[in-house]
Amino acid sequence: MNPVDRLIKATHNASFELQEASDSVIKKALLRIASLLDENSAAVLKANQKDLQRQDPNDPKNDRLLLNEARVASIAAAIRNIASLPCPAGKIIEEKTLANGLKLQKRTAPLGVVGAIYESRPNVTFDIAALSLRSKNACVLKGSRDAEETNKISVSLIQKALKENGLPPQCVSLLPSNREVLDQLFTATRFVDVIIPRGSAGLIQHVRKNSLVPTIETGAGVCHIYVEKEADLQKAANIVVNAKVSRPSVCNAVDTVLLDKEIAPAFFEKTLPQFEQHGVEIYAEPKAYAVLKGYPFLKKATKESFGQEYLSLKCSVKLVNGIDEALAHIREFSTRHSEAIVSKNKKHCARFINQVDAAVVYTNASTRFTDGEEFGLGAEIGISTQKLHARGPFALEKLVTEKWIAQGNGQTR
Repeated sequence: MNPVDRLIKATHNASFELQEASDSVIKKALLRIASLLDENSAAVLKANQKDLQRQDPNDPKNDRLLLNEARVASIAAAIRNIASLPCPAGKIIEEKTLANGLKLQKRTAPLGVVGAIYESRPNVTFDIAALSLRSKNACVLKGSRDAEETNKISVSLIQKALKENGLPPQCVSLLPSNREVLDQLFTATRFVDVIIPRGSAGLIQHVRKNSLVPTIETGAGVCHIYVEKEADLQKAANIVVNAKVSRPSVCNAVDTVLLDKEIAPAFFEKTLPQFEQHGVEIYAEPKAYAVLKGYPFLKKATKESFGQEYLSLKCSVKLVNGIDEALAHIREFSTRHSEAIVSKNKKHCARFINQVDAAVVYTNASTRFTDGEEFGLGAEIGISTQKLHARGPFALEKLVTEKWIAQGNGQTR
């Protein structure tokens, strides 16, 4: 057995000991992870700088990789919050006694071993580890080369906390960062129960096509905001600007603005000064391009400009003839992540809610709220865009499956 297979098997074996651990021990381990992160923040930031120094300094996606004191403190706070949440495993969902006296009980149970594949974002290492431990799941983490140094020191702190609290350090394992190990993870059907990819559309598709282990998709978000002709234009401008510039490198940032053509000039009058201030590039189809002439960061849209997750200060704009055309565009290009309508027309808002197929649908609000912590669920593993098992912010409550318990007294059939 090669080293990667041994590591995965060791995590599988550790998962059984974790499932026997008391709630108080797991809480103590999580709180210790948070305190170790606080105590070693300087070392973590130093490792993060090594990772950043290998990147192109002009790459807008560096924001995903960057850690600073505020972000480290936020990660530690999120871990403490997870420790305070109830464990979702072991809850009784249903119970009954059959006519023959057999007692049946359906309980929630840990998934077992969670495999996570993700790009950049070193905070994800702590989020997934903490959520997995709180739900009594072991985890195998596969980060990217971009965050290799940060991930190594992060997992070393997590394993130190586990060992100090009498839990196997192998409950949280880090695979080598090279891409070649993915094939070993994809075929580890005896030892890994589910794989959760978090990252680009390319990464997610690669996992879907190649993994023999069941997969829950999270990540890629091509998000739209439709500004309907009856929108409050000041609110619409504030929503669109927030959804684009507040943190453009994340999956809930808006990528395409759909706009009823009759309100385009008035909407752009309120929006463009803020876009220009932040240097937002606009890729506009011909009708929108004609209205936007004079904007300094204007480009002509191509077919590829729509249905693209920009992850930067870029967005596409299209003028539409009403809600029918807007809905048709979203159906064609959406990744079913987060979609929004801005309108005072309650009928159109209700139709948008009913007809748009997405994990989260908004009326008169920014798409940037699609987040486990914002929804009051604690940290998240990602945003699930599929329909089986979990959809939307994939947080603690969904890291379980079900198990039937049948207690008898000699019954036979």
